[in-house]
Amino acid sequence: MKKTTISKLALGLLAALSFNAMADENPWMVRARATHLNWDNKNDSQLSNAVGADVNAKNQTIPEVDVTYFFTKNIAAELVLSYPQRVEVRAGQDTLGSVTALPPTLLAQYHFTQFGPLKPYVGAGINYTRFGSRDLGAGNLVSVEQSSFGYAAQVGADYMLTKNWGINLDVKYIQIKTDVVLNSANASLGQLDLSPIATSVGVTYKF
Repeated sequence: MKKTTISKLALGLLAALSFNAMADENPWMVRARATHLNWDNKNDSQLSNAVGADVNAKNQTIPEVDVTYFFTKNIAAELVLSYPQRVEVRAGQDTLGSVTALPPTLLAQYHFTQFGPLKPYVGAGINYTRFGSRDLGAGNLVSVEQSSFGYAAQVGADYMLTKNWGINLDVKYIQIKTDVVLNSANASLGQLDLSPIATSVGVTYKF
């Protein structure tokens, strides 16, 4: 057999093996997590004076799902999803009303791969929060803005128990700010800064 033929066969075999190795490394990962939202609850003096008390949201725990796509073994993008969550808004300790918030977050991530089954990562990105059922209090006197854009930062780790299954710990800071509006005058009463620290634990599945 000619050397050129052998070389072509060897190159073809190498290409096939490389293709199979790439095919075995599926780029998708999903997680299901329980996330505790510890709201920042900062509001300016204008809002506190207008309402007569500090306006705040009640801390809560919500379900969360995220989908991650790996461009390389280190670089990935994560989309964090949940269904619209009801957030109780209070003036001091008195309930002012509630709003629903849908806060999808998109993050670019760097994953560290040199620690065996432990896979730490850091991320940064943007959050878009859509507020529904925005009227607060009796008579729909007060409402909040319809949407909010902000940045997000993240640190976390997966610990892989098998090739596909692992456990996850994740902490995010999500910037969420909205104006509180007096409906009768369409005038802002001030800004409520919710911006939660979101602490999550969950299950990881790598395809």
